[in-house]
Amino acid sequence: MITPALIKSCLIIFFCRIIDVSMGTFRMVLTVKEKSALAGIIGFIEIFIWYVVVKDAISSEGPVIAIAIAYAGGFACGTYIGTRLSKFLISGSVSVQVVTTDRNPDMLKAVRDEGYALTVVDANESEYAGEKYMIFASIDKKKLKEFETLIKKWDEHAFILVQDAKSYRGGYFGK
Repeated sequence: MITPALIKSCLIIFFCRIIDVSMGTFRMVLTVKEKSALAGIIGFIEIFIWYVVVKDAISSEGPVIAIAIAYAGGFACGTYIGTRLSKFLISGSVSVQVVTTDRNPDMLKAVRDEGYALTVVDANESEYAGEKYMIFASIDKKKLKEFETLIKKWDEHAFILVQDAKSYRGGYFGK
């Protein structure tokens, strides 16, 4: 039987799961970025909330399916929200490698004119194309889409490889 107390309990479980799972997702990103002190603090709060929610979920009276749906729904929403928040709250750089389909010095100039720092290596021809460039760049994550659009404007068939970067030493980073 659905009672106001059961609805209240389901809502508390749902929203607390969103908070603790979002924190868990955020903590994982911080751990990968080697920010262990902050990750540890967030982990403590996350597990404290999780413990309280599990204790409440197990001791709740009423249809078990309602509690399970609230618990699972909060987990799913927390995963989504935590991932979205991590993108905005955790700054960082990505390492980008681009292999062009041919050599085009005008493209390099245009990309540099937009403020991006590049290291360019001549690449030998392959069975698929003539001589080309291999471009290396370190870019703020928030500028990645803009960078990719600029590259694709000049070379729609360029191969672009993006990797998260833990750290960099030396160099010029431009934009």
